Amino acid sequence: MLLRYTYRVYPTAPQRSALARVFGCVRTVYNDAVAARRAAHAAGLPFPSTAALDKQLITAAKRTPERAWLAEVSTVPLQQALRDCHAAYRNFFDSMKSGRAGARIGPPRFRRRTNRQTARYTRNGFRLRADGRLYIAKVGDLKIAWSRELASEPSSVTIVKTPAGRYFASFVVAVGDDLERLEPITDPDAETGVDLGLKSFAVLRGGKTIDNPRFFKRMERRLKKAQRALARKQPGSSSRAQARIRLARVHEQIKNRRDDWLHKQVKDLVSENQALYVEDLCIEGLSRGRGAKSVRDAALGKFLLLLESKAARTHRVFVKVDRFFPSTRLCSACGILSGPRGLEGLAVREWACPCGARHDRDANAETNIRREGKRLLAAGLADK
Repeated sequence: MLLRYTYRVYPTAPQRSALARVFGCVRTVYNDAVAARRAAHAAGLPFPSTAALDKQLITAAKRTPERAWLAEVSTVPLQQALRDCHAAYRNFFDSMKSGRAGARIGPPRFRRRTNRQTARYTRNGFRLRADGRLYIAKVGDLKIAWSRELASEPSSVTIVKTPAGRYFASFVVAVGDDLERLEPITDPDAETGVDLGLKSFAVLRGGKTIDNPRFFKRMERRLKKAQRALARKQPGSSSRAQARIRLARVHEQIKNRRDDWLHKQVKDLVSENQALYVEDLCIEGLSRGRGAKSVRDAALGKFLLLLESKAARTHRVFVKVDRFFPSTRLCSACGILSGPRGLEGLAVREWACPCGARHDRDANAETNIRREGKRLLAAGLADK
């Protein structure tokens, strides 16, 4: 199992300049690789291999006046850029052949000079010093803030510069399947359905709710203020660059608060329950409909991904219920479809079944999701 550990790094001014050169060279080599493959396709020739592109775009290019500056940086991140290009084309072809899960993706495009830059190093390009610093080839020793120890020796590290001007080191480490295993919970009631929504972020067993924090909405006024300040600055000026960083930091603060909250909720759910049953929502469709801003603010898709990943690492049962299962309309007492339906039914929070049972909309849905998940699990049909 591969895990990623991310830490903040604090490069000096010369190191920031060196990293800027690395980011620019990585982007150039990637774009040259895309251009070479496009030219081969236009000429009706087979795509050049990664090894051939390595010789042409890195080794030979360093000896030309136009690309001589590639020699100023380590070869390792340049080679990783070629591998990234190869992986992008492989994913594109797999998508066209329906051999890749998810929606179809387009062919690789040229990378632009954006405010987020990355460069990846394998073991040949970095080293962890005894004093806790991170050595990057042709950059130097970077000061790193260790918030926790690595689980094992890292196989690669990605240096990331965010739009807010902060630098991070993201390590990939291989760990055993038992690293985060939790003790099994024998209590038969230690399981819950998870009914996600917007009014409440989630409703759990017994009517327990998790409030929707709405991080974006709470900071939207501050965000608008920063956006207006940026719009008033003259393009190309230093004051505009500073305003852009202030705006990026607001966005980053929203993201960090949301991610921290999601990880805490996932940890609590996994530690308190032996089995988790969720509805396989179509997040992409919800993000385009009415209330799309609230759906994106809640980050329901990321929550489900984190919950599934954490459940797998801790050896908890995780079952997805089909998105077309009528969890809201189904009466949990008698089993008939008598609940509210359609867009007009979204405002109905409580309803009464002809059998005499009265239901809270979300609590009833959680009960039905949990029962359906247990049925799928018992029948061996669960997509765990």
